[in-house]
Amino acid sequence: MRRLLIIAASSLALASCGQSDTPVVESEKSAEQGERSPLEPGDTSLADPAGGSVTAPAPGAGDPEGAGGPIPGAIQGRWGLVAADCTSTRGDAKGLLEVGAEQLRFYESVATIETVTESSASNLRGTFAFTGEGQSWVHDVSLTLDDGGQTLVRKDTGADAMPGELKYQRCG
Repeated sequence: MRRLLIIAASSLALASCGQSDTPVVESEKSAEQGERSPLEPGDTSLADPAGGSVTAPAPGAGDPEGAGGPIPGAIQGRWGLVAADCTSTRGDAKGLLEVGAEQLRFYESVATIETVTESSASNLRGTFAFTGEGQSWVHDVSLTLDDGGQTLVRKDTGADAMPGELKYQRCG
């Protein structure tokens, strides 16, 4: 009898470890895990238009509202702390910053703009809600274009904000 119980318990444990026959759609996974998608459905602000060549907006191009969102169009695009962040194909670009119309996407976190305190074609200052690695926090963030739109200067302020500023180069 004892042997039968051990076999039954082992079978039950193995069955519970198996994969479900029903495939789970990626959007369902996010909903089940309580995560927000970094981009809303249909948001193509960070899409690669030609499969490998990202076309950045010209500095000062577009309205200050930034193509349907609060982040100016000239600031939107892909930015790297080092050149390798822009060219990595292994998913290890830890210094890559992708700026969309309403969000900043980092290696392991996403920041969504909550309020805008200052905005022009080449500058944005506002409050961003960050989420990543199971945590959430709020920082005031300043994004300023420099060097004719080829450098993005980011400065975070607030509790536990990183001191100093970060300078990103436009990927392209």
